[in-house]
Amino acid sequence: MGVLSSIREDVLMARAHDPAARSNIEVFLAYSGLHAVWSYRVAHRLWTAGLWLPARLLSQFTRFLTGIEIHPGARIGRRLFIDHGMGVVIGETSEIGDDVMLYHGVTLGGKSRHGVARGEKRHPTLHDGVTVGAGAKILGPITLGAWSTVGANAVVTRDAPAKSVLLGIPATVQPARPDTIESARGLPLTDD
Repeated sequence: MGVLSSIREDVLMARAHDPAARSNIEVFLAYSGLHAVWSYRVAHRLWTAGLWLPARLLSQFTRFLTGIEIHPGARIGRRLFIDHGMGVVIGETSEIGDDVMLYHGVTLGGKSRHGVARGEKRHPTLHDGVTVGAGAKILGPITLGAWSTVGANAVVTRDAPAKSVLLGIPATVQPARPDTIESARGLPLTDD
Protein backbone atom coordinates (compact mmCIF):
# COMPACT_ATOMS: atom_id res chain seq x y z
CA MET A 1 0.00 0.00 0.00
CA GLY A 2 1.28 3.44 -0.93
CA VAL A 3 1.82 6.31 1.48
CA LEU A 4 -1.11 8.38 0.18
CA SER A 5 -3.48 5.40 0.30
CA SER A 6 -2.41 4.70 3.87
CA ILE A 7 -2.95 8.33 4.92
CA ARG A 8 -6.37 8.34 3.26
CA GLU A 9 -7.30 5.14 5.10
CA ASP A 10 -6.22 6.65 8.42
CA VAL A 11 -8.23 9.82 7.83
CA LEU A 12 -11.35 7.82 6.92
CA MET A 13 -10.90 5.64 10.02
CA ALA A 14 -10.75 8.74 12.21
CA ARG A 15 -13.88 10.14 10.56
CA ALA A 16 -15.70 6.83 11.12
CA HIS A 17 -14.79 6.76 14.83
CA ASP A 18 -15.05 10.43 15.78
CA PRO A 19 -18.45 12.09 15.43
CA ALA A 20 -16.80 15.49 16.08
CA ALA A 21 -14.74 15.27 12.87
CA ARG A 22 -16.21 17.72 10.37
CA SER A 23 -14.01 17.15 7.32
CA ASN A 24 -11.09 15.15 6.00
CA ILE A 25 -8.91 18.26 5.90
CA GLU A 26 -9.63 18.99 9.58
CA VAL A 27 -8.66 15.45 10.52
CA PHE A 28 -5.52 15.59 8.36
CA LEU A 29 -4.33 18.89 9.84
CA ALA A 30 -5.52 18.77 13.46
CA TYR A 31 -5.52 15.18 14.77
CA SER A 32 -2.36 14.59 16.81
CA GLY A 33 -3.07 10.86 17.08
CA LEU A 34 -2.75 10.53 13.32
CA HIS A 35 0.37 12.70 13.25
CA ALA A 36 1.96 10.42 15.87
CA VAL A 37 1.10 7.30 13.87
CA TRP A 38 2.47 8.82 10.65
CA SER A 39 5.70 9.80 12.39
CA TYR A 40 5.91 6.31 13.92
CA ARG A 41 5.80 4.79 10.42
CA VAL A 42 8.86 6.81 9.38
CA ALA A 43 10.67 6.03 12.66
CA HIS A 44 9.81 2.32 12.32
CA ARG A 45 11.41 2.22 8.86
CA LEU A 46 14.54 3.79 10.31
CA TRP A 47 14.47 1.30 13.19
CA THR A 48 14.13 -1.74 10.94
CA ALA A 49 16.99 -0.39 8.78
CA GLY A 50 19.23 -0.42 11.87
CA LEU A 51 19.22 3.36 12.31
CA TRP A 52 18.20 3.12 15.96
CA LEU A 53 19.36 6.53 17.19
CA PRO A 54 17.64 8.57 14.45
CA ALA A 55 14.51 6.45 14.95
CA ARG A 56 14.48 7.13 18.70
CA LEU A 57 15.19 10.84 18.20
CA LEU A 58 12.26 11.12 15.79
CA SER A 59 9.96 9.27 18.19
CA GLN A 60 10.99 11.51 21.08
CA PHE A 61 10.52 14.66 18.98
CA THR A 62 7.05 13.41 18.03
CA ARG A 63 6.33 12.76 21.71
CA PHE A 64 7.28 16.39 22.43
CA LEU A 65 4.91 17.63 19.71
CA THR A 66 1.94 15.31 20.29
CA GLY A 67 2.17 13.93 23.84
CA ILE A 68 2.07 10.42 22.34
CA GLU A 69 5.06 8.09 22.70
CA ILE A 70 5.29 5.22 20.24
CA HIS A 71 8.54 3.26 20.34
CA PRO A 72 9.84 2.78 16.79
CA GLY A 73 10.36 -0.93 17.45
CA ALA A 74 6.62 -1.55 18.01
CA ARG A 75 4.73 -3.34 15.25
CA ILE A 76 1.49 -1.61 14.27
CA GLY A 77 -1.05 -2.67 11.66
CA ARG A 78 -3.28 -0.56 9.47
CA ARG A 79 -5.79 2.09 10.55
CA LEU A 80 -4.70 2.60 14.18
CA PHE A 81 -6.70 5.53 15.56
CA ILE A 82 -5.55 7.29 18.72
CA ASP A 83 -8.39 9.58 19.84
CA HIS A 84 -7.30 12.68 21.79
CA GLY A 85 -4.01 10.90 22.32
CA MET A 86 -2.29 12.80 25.12
CA GLY A 87 -0.37 10.46 27.41
CA VAL A 88 -0.50 7.35 25.20
CA VAL A 89 2.59 5.13 25.52
CA ILE A 90 3.26 2.15 23.24
CA GLY A 91 6.28 0.06 24.25
CA GLU A 92 9.00 -1.40 22.05
CA THR A 93 7.72 -4.97 21.70
CA SER A 94 4.04 -4.07 21.46
CA GLU A 95 2.13 -5.55 18.53
CA ILE A 96 -1.08 -3.93 17.34
CA GLY A 97 -3.37 -5.38 14.69
CA ASP A 98 -5.58 -3.58 12.19
CA ASP A 99 -8.50 -1.28 13.10
CA VAL A 100 -7.43 -0.75 16.73
CA MET A 101 -8.60 2.32 18.65
CA LEU A 102 -6.84 3.79 21.69
CA TYR A 103 -8.10 6.67 23.82
CA HIS A 104 -5.96 9.13 25.80
CA GLY A 105 -3.79 7.95 28.66
CA VAL A 106 -3.47 4.34 27.44
CA THR A 107 -0.27 2.47 28.26
CA LEU A 108 0.90 -0.65 26.45
CA GLY A 109 3.77 -1.32 28.80
CA GLY A 110 6.04 -3.90 30.37
CA LYS A 111 5.94 -4.96 33.97
CA SER A 112 9.37 -6.47 34.60
CA ARG A 113 11.67 -4.76 37.09
CA HIS A 114 14.64 -6.73 35.85
CA GLY A 115 16.77 -6.19 32.78
CA VAL A 116 15.63 -8.29 29.86
CA ALA A 117 17.46 -9.74 26.91
CA ARG A 118 17.25 -7.80 23.66
CA GLY A 119 14.44 -9.14 21.53
CA GLU A 120 12.47 -10.59 24.45
CA LYS A 121 8.72 -9.91 24.26
CA ARG A 122 7.86 -7.54 27.13
CA HIS A 123 4.78 -5.67 25.90
CA PRO A 124 1.20 -6.60 24.92
CA THR A 125 -0.26 -7.83 21.66
CA LEU A 126 -3.64 -6.40 20.60
CA HIS A 127 -5.36 -8.25 17.80
CA ASP A 128 -7.59 -6.65 15.15
CA GLY A 129 -10.44 -4.39 16.22
CA VAL A 130 -9.48 -3.97 19.89
CA THR A 131 -10.71 -0.76 21.59
CA VAL A 132 -8.91 0.49 24.71
CA GLY A 133 -10.63 3.06 26.93
CA ALA A 134 -9.07 6.18 28.43
CA GLY A 135 -6.44 5.62 31.10
CA ALA A 136 -6.29 1.83 30.68
CA LYS A 137 -3.01 0.05 31.33
CA ILE A 138 -2.21 -3.18 29.50
CA LEU A 139 0.95 -4.59 30.98
CA GLY A 140 3.33 -7.39 30.08
CA PRO A 141 3.61 -9.86 27.21
CA ILE A 142 -0.11 -10.67 27.11
CA THR A 143 -2.54 -11.03 24.22
CA LEU A 144 -5.97 -9.48 23.80
CA GLY A 145 -8.14 -11.29 21.27
CA ALA A 146 -9.76 -9.62 18.28
CA TRP A 147 -12.69 -7.24 18.79
CA SER A 148 -12.18 -7.02 22.55
CA THR A 149 -12.91 -3.87 24.54
CA VAL A 150 -10.94 -2.62 27.54
CA GLY A 151 -12.84 -0.27 29.84
CA ALA A 152 -11.51 3.09 30.98
CA ASN A 153 -8.84 2.88 33.70
CA ALA A 154 -8.76 -0.94 33.65
CA VAL A 155 -5.45 -2.61 34.45
CA VAL A 156 -5.00 -5.71 32.29
CA THR A 157 -2.27 -8.22 33.17
CA ARG A 158 -3.68 -11.46 31.72
CA ASP A 159 -4.61 -12.75 28.29
CA ALA A 160 -8.18 -12.37 27.09
CA PRO A 161 -9.99 -14.26 24.32
CA ALA A 162 -11.57 -12.62 21.30
CA LYS A 163 -14.71 -10.52 21.82
CA SER A 164 -14.04 -9.96 25.53
CA VAL A 165 -14.86 -6.97 27.70
CA LEU A 166 -12.19 -6.22 30.31
CA LEU A 167 -13.16 -4.09 33.31
CA GLY A 168 -11.67 -3.19 36.67
CA ILE A 169 -8.41 -3.27 38.61
CA PRO A 170 -7.18 -5.90 38.05
CA ALA A 171 -9.32 -6.36 34.95
CA THR A 172 -11.73 -9.26 34.81
CA VAL A 173 -12.80 -10.79 31.51
CA GLN A 174 -16.45 -10.79 30.55
CA PRO A 175 -17.91 -11.94 27.23
CA ALA A 176 -19.07 -9.15 24.92
CA ARG A 177 -22.59 -8.89 23.58
CA PRO A 178 -22.58 -10.13 19.97
CA ASP A 179 -24.55 -7.10 18.70
CA THR A 180 -21.82 -4.69 19.88
CA ILE A 181 -19.14 -6.66 18.02
CA GLU A 182 -21.06 -6.63 14.76
CA SER A 183 -21.84 -2.91 14.96
CA ALA A 184 -18.17 -2.09 15.57
CA ARG A 185 -17.16 -4.12 12.52
CA GLY A 186 -19.63 -2.32 10.30
CA LEU A 187 -18.10 1.15 10.58
CA PRO A 188 -18.20 2.80 7.16
CA LEU A 189 -14.93 4.01 5.68
CA THR A 190 -16.16 6.63 3.22
CA ASP A 191 -15.15 10.10 2.08
CA ASP A 192 -18.40 11.72 3.34
